[in-house]
Amino acid sequence: MTLAEIKTAVDAGNRVHGMNVGYVVTRDCLEKYLITFTRNGSAIGLTNRDGTCLNGLPEEFFITDSAEVLQ
Repeated sequence: MTLAEIKTAVDAGNRVHGMNVGYVVTRDCLEKYLITFTRNGSAIGLTNRDGTCLNGLPEEFFITDSAEVLQ
């Protein structure tokens, strides 16, 4: 998925993951997109500081049903 596709999917309410279902892409109250590891709540930005380069490979991001998320 491209950066634009990921942001659009998250904004539309879809569950977007990076690498595996343990990592969820969200948007916080400051309108920043984050990749959060669900097991411990650790998070990094979706992109580098200038917002142009994904923190991960585009092919590692995918959409699933929320029921598939690891708790």
